[in-house]
Amino acid sequence: MSKSSHIEIDSVLFKKNLGFIRRQLNEGVELSAVIKGNAYGHGIEQFVPLAESEGIKHFSVYGIEEALAFHDVASVESELMIMGYIARENLEWIIVNGYSFFIYDLFQLKEAIEVAKECGMSAKVHIEVETGMNRTGIEENCFVDLIDLLRRESDHLHLSGCCTHLAGSESISNYSRIEQQIIRFKKYLRQFDSAGISFDKKHIACSAALMRYPHTQFDMVRVGILLYGFWPNRETLISYMTKNLVIDDPLTSILSWKSKVMTIKHVEPGEYVGYGTCFLANRKTVVAIVPVGYAYGYARSLSNHGHLLIHGKRVTVIGTVNMNMLAVDVTEIQDIKHDDEAVVIGFQGDNRITVASFGEASSQLNYELLARLPHNIPRIVK
Repeated sequence: MSKSSHIEIDSVLFKKNLGFIRRQLNEGVELSAVIKGNAYGHGIEQFVPLAESEGIKHFSVYGIEEALAFHDVASVESELMIMGYIARENLEWIIVNGYSFFIYDLFQLKEAIEVAKECGMSAKVHIEVETGMNRTGIEENCFVDLIDLLRRESDHLHLSGCCTHLAGSESISNYSRIEQQIIRFKKYLRQFDSAGISFDKKHIACSAALMRYPHTQFDMVRVGILLYGFWPNRETLISYMTKNLVIDDPLTSILSWKSKVMTIKHVEPGEYVGYGTCFLANRKTVVAIVPVGYAYGYARSLSNHGHLLIHGKRVTVIGTVNMNMLAVDVTEIQDIKHDDEAVVIGFQGDNRITVASFGEASSQLNYELLARLPHNIPRIVK
């Protein structure tokens, strides 16, 4: 059944991005593909099999909803790590399925031990330590109790990892804070080692840290935004280009968002288009209506200044973006007709509307814009 718009995922560009990322990894370092936020809006259902086809076997999500989506499509060989909140009633399913998860305080650790005992299995856990982000992670003043629990309950715990989150490694303004976090993390690893506690993997690096602090790779890196062809911010891209003396961006967005012209209107000078008085035609204007609106993630703030591509040309949104549709000025396009392709994000001919430019126009970050793309827009891998 055809929908009002769809998202395309480019498998060739994904392979190119992945090749670039793998060249940044130290030998023996594992790549965990972060697929939180519905794979950054690309669709877990579509992205996981694509990533698996290119040899990725470790994935990271935030919570149970994403874990369930992963479980439905992933191969049995792939591993899953859950980095965020887990309600107690979901722990049994996670433990029985052999998925690992972050432990960010002692209360959660005790719950995991209790449920593991009820299941008669070991819980695969990653001990997240607090190094200075002050969000989640076990504080150093709890380490005596933590180590005691890890020793006493070793039959019910598998220590899959020790980790932390870096507080803004994409920005040089956070340099001192990040370096202090790294120092603390290494100190805590020595404390665990002295106590006879060992972990399968140690990991702290995200996409930005991989590029700006390559010495933080340890045993595994948690890469998200880079996989999809985006940089954490422009500063990270400029840092890479300056350091490597290159002028071309090695990454390309793998996502396109496309719709169609649903109807065409001819508006006389002096007439308004759409709700209210947001746009007044000052000439004979041909208007194409496209069935995409703010209910689908096209920000209302793009009223009167957003752009789409039709017939390879950039056309301007006129009037107010509605919940389910928007209007564009196609006066300069010859032979416009029903069902002509309208590109919201992506290439058409020699022109392109990037997620970055789309986001800048609507004052959204790449992360925010992508994660807000509704789940019910069909995703197609090409």
